[in-house]
Amino acid sequence: MPIIDVLLVITLAVLALVLMRGRTQNPQQQLETAFKRQQLDDAFYQLLEEQNSCISLIQLTATARVEVQQTRQYLERQVQMFAAVPEVDADGDTFYRFPKLHRRPSADKSR
Repeated sequence: MPIIDVLLVITLAVLALVLMRGRTQNPQQQLETAFKRQQLDDAFYQLLEEQNSCISLIQLTATARVEVQQTRQYLERQVQMFAAVPEVDADGDTFYRFPKLHRRPSADKSR
């Protein structure tokens, strides 16, 4: 039994350290991160509509005005979530083709 107690204490200590490290961002950093995430979300959905569901890293970076590394991580997550297909155009530029964005007709348009 004492071995189990020691293992439990060690496990709890490690868990506490991991949780404390995860909270190293101060409120200002958390606010900036949330703002950048919102910029990326807005730019992503804007480009989906404007670019016929094709988005490149440089387009998203320029539209969102966020650092390239953060944009790359965001775009990689979106590619995985939406199962986007990478394509290369005639100039050798890589872009991702996302599923088409279909809007439902509003109630006003159907009348």
